[in-house]
Amino acid sequence: MSVKNVVTNHLTNRRVLLAISGGIAAYKTPELVRQLIKSGAEVRVIMSASAGQFVTPLTLQVLSGHPVYSDLFELEQAAEQPDHHEQQNSAMNHIELARWADVILIAPATANTITKIAQGMADDLLSTTLLASTAAIMIAPAMNSQMWLAEATQKNITQLQQRGTTIIGPASGELACGEIGEGRLVENSVLLQALNHHFSEGPLSGVQITISAGPTREPIDPVRYISNRSSGKMGYALAEAAQRMGADVRLVSGPVSITPPVGVTLIQVESAREMHSAVMENSGEIFIACAAVADYHLSEVPVQKIKKSNSVLTLTLSPNPDILKEVAQQATPPFTVGFAAETENLEKHALNKMAQKGIDMIAANLVGDVDSGFDHDHNRLSVYWRDGVSQLELASKKIIAEQLMSLVHKQFLTQK
Repeated sequence: MSVKNVVTNHLTNRRVLLAISGGIAAYKTPELVRQLIKSGAEVRVIMSASAGQFVTPLTLQVLSGHPVYSDLFELEQAAEQPDHHEQQNSAMNHIELARWADVILIAPATANTITKIAQGMADDLLSTTLLASTAAIMIAPAMNSQMWLAEATQKNITQLQQRGTTIIGPASGELACGEIGEGRLVENSVLLQALNHHFSEGPLSGVQITISAGPTREPIDPVRYISNRSSGKMGYALAEAAQRMGADVRLVSGPVSITPPVGVTLIQVESAREMHSAVMENSGEIFIACAAVADYHLSEVPVQKIKKSNSVLTLTLSPNPDILKEVAQQATPPFTVGFAAETENLEKHALNKMAQKGIDMIAANLVGDVDSGFDHDHNRLSVYWRDGVSQLELASKKIIAEQLMSLVHKQFLTQK
């Protein structure tokens, strides 16, 4: 069993949409993108048409790892290409971009862009995306000092602040025009600090959550083992969603080929008994049992490899500990969430499992579905608790994880 501790950053796994308008200060944005990604954020970039005169989209694309767009129709066409699946996923369209973002940072924000935002205009990709989004908006103005001090600009700024928009700067100093005054884009460190402050609290801030994920392996001999088809994708998505909500996340993972979310404590295990030990040492305030744990292990594991023969091989199996049930039966149990992977009678089996194990909530799915479940990127869940049910329709596991964590958070609060 190995443990990897990672220092949590408030930007870890946050979705930052950087909107660049056409000012000379746009030359600072490549370094900003690099620092955001280094801080653990996922970054996508859109630009006004004139921003491309100061910084190239290719530079920002290389640094962000995603296409950069400035034309609304170009973006829509790219997202609709039927023969370019990867391009479609990375391009999105302006509505998906608007919904994807946790926060939208406009840096630099010119006087013209500020006016558009204040007046609710939507005549290009940048302004259309902003108008379509419910994400928090942060604006970092950059312009000549007279333009900044102009009555029209100040009225627009006041109007935006009254709507809850965060204004960062501008700073004072030497401007591109050679004058000294207020209007400089604040330093990247100030922008990072403002974003960190924005995400410093979440609905699960300070709550300790333990999530089990992936399969377990039960050795048959030194080279063979019994396992299952779990990929760990759902559990890892839940860990990321919980971390994004501010939780202190411990991820107890069986062997998978997924990069762990940045900002969680990863505990790597192999067998069900190793997973049992890791979970029981610290089950947290919320425990989500998403792992597909083997029900049995070999009573005795041979020291040497079992040689092939024509004889029937008989394996004697013993039951593994029931991790979920034991966690729920602790003197002061955490809020417990189980998973039920069924092939039939989904509701009946899920409710029976919830009652038998004495848990607070259970998320059930049919593993026989061809478009979801084991080793798929999508899932659908029926979620049950003592006095309610919610159906999470087919969506990516990241979206399902966010929806499930919202339900967990709500029910967790009712029991505190």
